[in-house]
Amino acid sequence: MPIESEPVVEAPAVAHLDLKARLLMAGVLLLIAAAMVFVLYARGAFERTQTLVLVADHAEGVVVGMDLSFAGFPVGRVNRIELSNEGNARIVVYVPVKDARWLRESSVFTMESGLVGGPKLRAFSGILTDPPLADGAVRKVLSGDAAAEIPRLMASMRDLLTHLGTMTADDSPLNQSLQNLQATTARLNGPSGALGALLGSDKDASKIITTLERTNTLLARLDGLVLKTDGLVSKADTQVFGERGLLRDGQVSVQQLNALLADARMSLKKVDAVLVEAQGIASNTRAATADLGTLRAEVESSLRKVEHLVNEVNRRWPFARDTEIKLP
Repeated sequence: MPIESEPVVEAPAVAHLDLKARLLMAGVLLLIAAAMVFVLYARGAFERTQTLVLVADHAEGVVVGMDLSFAGFPVGRVNRIELSNEGNARIVVYVPVKDARWLRESSVFTMESGLVGGPKLRAFSGILTDPPLADGAVRKVLSGDAAAEIPRLMASMRDLLTHLGTMTADDSPLNQSLQNLQATTARLNGPSGALGALLGSDKDASKIITTLERTNTLLARLDGLVLKTDGLVSKADTQVFGERGLLRDGQVSVQQLNALLADARMSLKKVDAVLVEAQGIASNTRAATADLGTLRAEVESSLRKVEHLVNEVNRRWPFARDTEIKLP
């Protein structure tokens, strides 16, 4: 039995379809152009910039579009990378004019490479009052690669481990010192304590302890002797400086002696008067003595004459008689 086909319904024709398609295409193109303009504007394509050339030993890890940061904020962007005739890498950086005020003639530029991630370009301006950096200035980049320090760090670690193994060996000085320290600690915990550890033997420590005990006994005796001496000094002070002490008696004796001296002074004055009189008497006696000498000379002359006469008589009439003449 034959199958009957359904009738086909044709859609109505869209009016001005060609024009609408053209307008849609034009709108899409305008949106794409606007997006591109916005992106270029956002990336600073229409912003006034100045050029900064950074010279580095290498440009490994540096890519176009990398930021040049100052205090953590981007102030420039890498535009291209060139190789100079000297074999150095020339990194051309575009710096917006509004951000160029942070770059000075004394600014320092670094390229830091960490263990993870690419390098970073940084600018440091210590003195912001210096003249601003000129357009097209060329500056040397100070590079620091943390990965380059790894081989030296590994060598240092190897030397450190070698020295550590030497220090911890059985015959190492450190191990011997620890053993000596352990022995010293054992002596400190012994009966003699720190004194035995210091002297090296308990016998010497006991001698020192005995000496200290004797010294303490002697000091106790000295304390008693000092107390007795203080008592004697107190008694002596009382006997010497007390009311009935020797000093007071001495003062009384001195007063009595002063009185005696006063009496003696008065007596001496009287003796002086007597001596003055004696001097007068002596002068008179001296005169009388001179007269007596003359008188004696005359008497002696007379006696010599009498003796001469008696001798003459005896010579003429010799007979026994007493010829002694007694002077008055």
